[in-house]
Amino acid sequence: MPLRGHLGELRRRVVLAGLGILVGAVIGWFFYDPVFEALQKPIIEASKARDAIVSINFSGLATAIDMQVKVSFFLGVLISSPWWLYQLWAFINPGLNHKEKVRTYGFLAAAVPLFLAGATFAALVLPNAVRVLTEFTPKGATNLIDAQTYLSFVMRFMLAFGVAFLLPVIMVALTLGGVVRARTWARGWRWAILLSFVFAAVMTPTPDVLSMILLAVPICGLYFLALGIGLVHDRRVERRRAATTAAPDDL
Repeated sequence: MPLRGHLGELRRRVVLAGLGILVGAVIGWFFYDPVFEALQKPIIEASKARDAIVSINFSGLATAIDMQVKVSFFLGVLISSPWWLYQLWAFINPGLNHKEKVRTYGFLAAAVPLFLAGATFAALVLPNAVRVLTEFTPKGATNLIDAQTYLSFVMRFMLAFGVAFLLPVIMVALTLGGVVRARTWARGWRWAILLSFVFAAVMTPTPDVLSMILLAVPICGLYFLALGIGLVHDRRVERRRAATTAAPDDL
């Protein structure tokens, strides 16, 4: 396929992914009230725990509707994740044979639950993060949290977790595609563990070590799972090559 064809295919997949997110956003619009209550719950609990005023503040005339639109699109990204992840993989499908296409669907089947699991994990960690961060408010002071700022924090928090849980799928894809050998991933296991704990420390702004460990351990586990799959694949490839090379010598 020429470059113009690739660009046209990319544009088509991006448009389809965007339409899927738009449809998801329309669905998310009708779930705004319960979702906002869930987002506001950590703030309410922090206010009760400190016996002080900690509240989400809508500082502008159009802030409320703007936040509803953003929450709807955020929900659209989560709801339509199977669709836009499929578009991502489908972009490379035209250049793959039947066996590689089957692998692509396998990647999709793994990517969707991992992405959603990461976002769900972030939602479980969020209340603790909000509680710790609001505890820095001086005694007697009022903490009115800007709605846009709080929403941006939550979205980055959940999407970062979702992307982090997707990394093993990318590792397996690069290994099975022959781009990166499993040995390369194996040599970098120390860096992987270090970066996992650094990521966990940054994304869980809490003083307790337990929260950091609870996030870092699953990421490390997924890394080694992907590494194991890559090593098994590379060994099979090496055995196949050895058998192919030895076959002519036996004739």
